Amino acid sequence: MKKSLSLIAAAAMLAGISTPVLAQVAINDAWVRATVARQAATGAFMRITAQQDARLVEVRSPVAKTVELHEMSMENNVMRMRPIDGIALPAGRAVDLKPGGYHIMLMGLVQPVGEGDTIPLTLVIETAGKKRESIPVQLKARPLTGAAGHSSR
Repeated sequence: MKKSLSLIAAAAMLAGISTPVLAQVAINDAWVRATVARQAATGAFMRITAQQDARLVEVRSPVAKTVELHEMSMENNVMRMRPIDGIALPAGRAVDLKPGGYHIMLMGLVQPVGEGDTIPLTLVIETAGKKRESIPVQLKARPLTGAAGHSSR
């Protein structure tokens, strides 16, 4: 049953549809930035809405040696990026993972990411009581230029 729900969620993501999962988390507008030759890292972005307080604590992908949650912020008029240990998902509020803010970094790519490629990720969501659930997500690669302003909403 759980496998068929995961397959339904993956198919819905490919179609750009909101994906409800067992932890009552919806993933919308999920995408990854395509790379250029010899680029070893890229970013993944999406909108996450949890029905109950939760936290995104880990992300995995077979296309990268290392996957980290990151935050970009302005410090003394300089944009800084740093890894973080999790992202709060307040009940009923959409949290955007987007360029210039929270995002997922895929580092040590095992192959280039071409426009239109489908990249698998597994999001690990932690709910009350430290219960963790893995959520498979399929992201479409968008072109390097103009990707930040694209939205399927």
